[in-house]
Amino acid sequence: MCGIAAFVDFNKKSTKENIEKMISTLYHRGPDGGNTVIVNHDKYTLGLGHRRLAIIDVTSAANQPMQFENLWIIFNGEIYNFQEIKSELIILGHTFTTNSDTEIILHAYKEWGKGCVEKFIGMFAFVIIDTIENKLICIRDRAGVKPLFYYWKDNLLLIASELKAFHQHPEFSKKINIDAVAAYLQYGNVPTPHCIFENTYKLKPGHILTFELNSETPKPKIEKYWSVYTAYNEPKLEISFEEAKIKTEEILKSACEYRMVADVPVGVFLSGGYDSTCVAALLQKDRTKPLKTYTIGVPDIGLNEAPYAKKTAEILGTDHTEVMCTAKEVLDGIMDLPYYYDEPFADSSALPTTLVSKIARKEVTVALSADAGDEIFAGYNRYDYLLRYRTKITKIPASIRKTTAQLMERIPSESIPILKNKYNFHNRYEKLKGILRNPNEQTIMLSLSQQLTDEQLSDYLIPKFNKLDTAYQSTELSPSTFSSLAYMQAIDYQTYLVDDILQKVDRATMTASLEGREPFLDHRVIEWAARLPNDYKYFNGNKKYILKEIVHQYIPKEIMDRPKMGFAIPMASWLTNELKELVEEYLDENKIKKQEIFHWSAIKELKKNFYNGKKELDYKIWYILIFQMWYEKWM
Repeated sequence: MCGIAAFVDFNKKSTKENIEKMISTLYHRGPDGGNTVIVNHDKYTLGLGHRRLAIIDVTSAANQPMQFENLWIIFNGEIYNFQEIKSELIILGHTFTTNSDTEIILHAYKEWGKGCVEKFIGMFAFVIIDTIENKLICIRDRAGVKPLFYYWKDNLLLIASELKAFHQHPEFSKKINIDAVAAYLQYGNVPTPHCIFENTYKLKPGHILTFELNSETPKPKIEKYWSVYTAYNEPKLEISFEEAKIKTEEILKSACEYRMVADVPVGVFLSGGYDSTCVAALLQKDRTKPLKTYTIGVPDIGLNEAPYAKKTAEILGTDHTEVMCTAKEVLDGIMDLPYYYDEPFADSSALPTTLVSKIARKEVTVALSADAGDEIFAGYNRYDYLLRYRTKITKIPASIRKTTAQLMERIPSESIPILKNKYNFHNRYEKLKGILRNPNEQTIMLSLSQQLTDEQLSDYLIPKFNKLDTAYQSTELSPSTFSSLAYMQAIDYQTYLVDDILQKVDRATMTASLEGREPFLDHRVIEWAARLPNDYKYFNGNKKYILKEIVHQYIPKEIMDRPKMGFAIPMASWLTNELKELVEEYLDENKIKKQEIFHWSAIKELKKNFYNGKKELDYKIWYILIFQMWYEKWM
C-alpha cells in the first residue's frame, strides 16, 4: 500500500520541488520510503512521486518510481496473483530483478498493453508512462478499493491518491464545485467520478485513463474495461443450493488466501458478525498457527460486539485482541477527520474504524476487512424493506401515503415511545417519509441513500446548482434480468460501496499506515454471486442466506443469529451534548453568511428544530458540521 502523485505540465513551469511537496503530504500512506523522478521533454515536464509502505519484497530494489526499458510506473495496491503472472511471463522470455508485484505490472504491460489488467486479481491504482509511445495510462481496480484523483486545467494534469497532494502544486485552482456540494449534502460524500473542486475528478472503478502526451490538443480519454452489470445481465445459474454453497465457499476461500500474500505480519478485523466471521473461519480452517484477529468496542455508547467476537475467536482458535475504548477516545478523533478525509465525508463510523486500525498497526502491517458482504450477498436492511414492504405500501392509496408523510413531518421521532430507543430509528423515520410519497425502486433507493431531497437542497444552497450524473441514475441493468434486489445491489456496488465504505476504510487504515485488504471485493466473488438465484441470497426474509449457511458450518447458528449492530455512533445524543459546542462554533451565523454557500435562515431553522426535539435531523446537522470543518481546513 502506498501513496502516488504525478504531474504533466505542458507549460513547463513545474519543478522537482513541486512533486516532492505533493508526495510529502502522503507520508502516512507510505512511511517506509519515498522517491521522485522528473522527466523533461520538449513539450512538457513530467513529475512522478511515490511513498512506500513495504509489503511485498521489502528491499529497496522494489522502490518506486520503477523503470523497465521505456516504461515508468508508480503504483498503489497489490496484485495478489503476481507469482502466477510472473511464471507466465518467464515462459514468454521475461527476466526479473525483484520479487515485487510492481515489476510484474511493468512487464505485463510491456507484453499485453492495457489488456494486462484482465489478468490481475488485486486492488490497484497505478500510472504508467511510456516514453516511446509518449503516453500516460492510469488504471483503477474493478471495485474501486484504491483511490485515484486527477485534475486537468490550463494544460496541467495532476494525479494523486488523495486530494491533499494537489494543494501543494502552485497552479492547482481550488474552486468549489457547487454541484458537488449539493450531492454531498444528499449522500454524505461526493459521488464518483465527481469531486468537491472544479476540473477535478475521481477515476471510476474499472476504468482506464489514457493521455496522449504528443497530441496537439491533449486531454484525458476515459474507457471502461469492467462493469458489475456484465455479471448482473447474464442469466441466473441453474444450480442447486448445495452446489452453489460449495462453489461460493471455494471462491471466497481463494479470495481470502490471496490476501494473505505478504512479507510482513497480517491480521483480520473481527466484529463477530457474519462477514468478518466468514473471513476468519475460512482462513483459520487449514492453519495450525492462530490468525491474529482484532476487535474494538465502545461500551459507553452501546457499540460493543466484542463479547460476540471473543466467543467467535475462541471457537475458531484465533489469537484475539480486544480493545475497549471510551466515547472520549472516539470523539478526540473528530478534529483530524478534515485532514485525512480531504474531501467532505460524513460517515461517522470513520472514527471507530480509524481507532481499530491504529490498534492493529501495533502488531501487523496488513489487516483483512470484510466489507462488501452486504452489497454482494444482500445484507442491508433496505433490501429487506423493499422486498417485504414495497408491495404493501403501493397498495395504500397515494392520498393516504402523502397525508401520513405530512403528519410525520409534524411528529418528531423522539416523541414516539419505545421505537425512539431503537438502533438508527431517527434516521430511518426521516427516510420513510420519502418512501411513502413515491414507493418505486428508484425512489426507495434514493430515499434510503439521501438525507435531503432535490427540493430541500434549494432551501439550503444559495448558488444555483445542477444535479450530478451518477451511478444512482444507471439504467444498465437489462430488462431481461431485472429484479428489485439486483437493481439495488448493483447500484450500491457502484455508489455507497465505492464512495462511502471503501473511501472510509482506505483513509482510516492509511491514517495508521496499515494496509487494508478486502477479500469480498475479489472480482471473481461478485461475478459469481451476481448470477446466483435471488433466493439464495435473500430467502424468506433471511438476508445473506448462502453466506450465513457457510458460516454456520464453523460457528453455531445460535451464536451468530442476532440483530445487526454496525459501527454507528449515537449521533443525536453527541450533537446535543458533547459536540454541541462544535456545532455552535462551525454553524455560526457569521461564518455561514461569510461563505455565501448556505442560506442562514435554513441552517438556523434546522438547528432550532433539532434542539427542540426533532432528533431525526441529526444527520443533516452532522453533514453540514463536517462540511464546515472541511471548509475551514482546506479553503
